Amino acid sequence: MESEGENCVQLNSPSSVTDGDIIRVTASSSAVQQTLFLIHSDDVSLKVQAAKEIRRLTKTSQRYRRHFCNAVKPLVDMLRSDSFESNEAALLALLNLAVKDEGNKINIIDAGALEPIIGFLQSDNATLQDHATASLLTLSASPATKPIISASGVFPLLVEIIRHGSSQAKADAVMALSNLSTYQDNLLLILRAQPVPSTVSLLKSCKKSSKTTERCTALIESLMSYEEGRNSLISEDGGVLAVVEVLESGSPQSREHAVGALLTMCQSDRSKYREPILREGVIPGLLELTVQGTAKSRTKAQTLLRLLRETPYPRSELEPDTLENIVSNLISQIDCEEQSGKAKEMLAEMVQVSMEQSLRHLQQRAMVCTPADLSVPSCVSKITSK
Repeated sequence: MESEGENCVQLNSPSSVTDGDIIRVTASSSAVQQTLFLIHSDDVSLKVQAAKEIRRLTKTSQRYRRHFCNAVKPLVDMLRSDSFESNEAALLALLNLAVKDEGNKINIIDAGALEPIIGFLQSDNATLQDHATASLLTLSASPATKPIISASGVFPLLVEIIRHGSSQAKADAVMALSNLSTYQDNLLLILRAQPVPSTVSLLKSCKKSSKTTERCTALIESLMSYEEGRNSLISEDGGVLAVVEVLESGSPQSREHAVGALLTMCQSDRSKYREPILREGVIPGLLELTVQGTAKSRTKAQTLLRLLRETPYPRSELEPDTLENIVSNLISQIDCEEQSGKAKEMLAEMVQVSMEQSLRHLQQRAMVCTPADLSVPSCVSKITSK
């Protein structure tokens, strides 16, 4: 059991204390005190040594992150040094101190770390830029720090890193933007930095199942709430297609963000965005989501399919507004033979799965076996023969 105190370890009971426990607690306390003493010294080399030790001890230990909260101020002071070694050691130590520790995140910001970190984002030294981006990503995860980071004017710098940074820095920068986008007041500020082109470019280059793709699509979905964001995606070469490709082959969460982005677009102005979305071959992916997506994805996919049909309203009571009818209507409008064929096949599979699920449900309720020679409903053969 860990204590909430700064530099103590609470043992279960006096009777459970062994010589080994006492030695470990004493050694741990001694290491913390010695390192804190060194980080406050005037000797630069000793401060660097202490920062490296703090980084090592806090890498995987929440307990040590609490123990070293008093090291935040001297570490932030090291960020203002002209020494690369001091800058790097302090950045990495602060990064580990901030991981999963809200108190340390706030203390780091309050100690004035944001200004030098933002300076490193503009550094010609790629190593410092990478470490600074990772630090900003970690700090941006705290709700308390989002408004402060937003007010620092960091958005254009993060967008520039997505455009020109290293592979890891690009991923960290888009994740930081995604974190900051959850604070509603930030979205317009982010949009002013024109993040869509560089985010789409990153989306095209990374694996569709990656965490980076998930954050890219989450950011794009948030930005689609604004006309400026939607226009930027439409005008970007391959922008809508990149989102459609994630909808088809991304992780479940990425697909949910992708269909959410397209749905937001279509709901905002169906007449404007319907054709650009249809043109990128979205129907097969939407059909698959209606069967295999998350609960939110299924609902969003069905709603988007209704909006994409020739008319989003039921035609008559004689022709029910079923998903099969909606998609059949859409397929009849598709010019591309390859896309149309794939859509028909997907729809047939969707109906088949739906039918099988219904039969299993009836079997369970009736507690009888369904005859093996039950035929596939005629709607499936009609769809596949179109």
